[in-house]
Amino acid sequence: MIKYILRRLVHSIFMILGITLIIFIITNVVGDPVALLMDPEAPRQQYEMLHHQLGLDRPLYVQYLMFLKNLAGGSFGESFQFEEPAMDLVWQHLPATIELTLAAMIFAVSVAIPVGIISAVKPYSLLDRVGRLFALAGQAAPGFWLGIMAILLFGVEWGWLPVSGRGGLSHLILPAVTLGFYAMAAILRLTRSAMLDVMDRDYIRTARIKGLGEGKVILKHGLKNALIPVITIVSLFMGRLLGGAVVTETIFAWPGLGRLAVQAIGSSDFPVVQAVVFVMSVMFIAINLIVDLLYSWIDPRITYS
Repeated sequence: MIKYILRRLVHSIFMILGITLIIFIITNVVGDPVALLMDPEAPRQQYEMLHHQLGLDRPLYVQYLMFLKNLAGGSFGESFQFEEPAMDLVWQHLPATIELTLAAMIFAVSVAIPVGIISAVKPYSLLDRVGRLFALAGQAAPGFWLGIMAILLFGVEWGWLPVSGRGGLSHLILPAVTLGFYAMAAILRLTRSAMLDVMDRDYIRTARIKGLGEGKVILKHGLKNALIPVITIVSLFMGRLLGGAVVTETIFAWPGLGRLAVQAIGSSDFPVVQAVVFVMSVMFIAINLIVDLLYSWIDPRITYS
């Protein structure tokens, strides 16, 4: 296990280096931040002076080496737009994104797994048909449309919930449900499929013959053996929700990394874009490593020797 973890960490380092190269190349070909920061009528001399101050007049490979040097020290430089360290901005907005992502995932899992289990235990029943229809609607409806409809109905028409900003629990409900709805639908369908496959196995029939209660058979013998694919898709959606909250955060004016990234891209604020993408990528790699380690805990047959 220790060797596997060390090997994965080495692989992760190379993945992060590849990510930094991709981030650097993409952010340096999308536009000139100096042209957006300065008055179009400013003298050419001021334009060149700011270019030099930001280090944008140096060769790309020199800029990349400087980028790696700053990264090793935990710095992405100063934001062109906000005039403060880019990583400070990331740390300020990261808690809001984590809060929204966890809330969305809690909603998705708490709805999807129980409904998926019931649908598998009682296939083709009325509840199963309603659950499958709900899952189909969740995967078909675009996230931005769900967010707009939620604002119009629950915020504007009925006035039940606030539609923008970050505050108490009431501010979290609409963006969390909007963000987690697609994940809920996908997890529900996979849970149902995995449980249907497991419930036909011989060890389930043996457990019932031994006289175990139906609840124990379903949860201990059925759900535990069906969890591997479910955990896989949950981990994938956890990373996807972290990086895919851009639309939801923009619609609901949620002060997270997604909204910060949109603002930074719009102003060609390279340091902030690089910091946001880097932090998101590292978190996604860490989530995948943790999930791989969970596999062996859930199913002892899986080893990493």
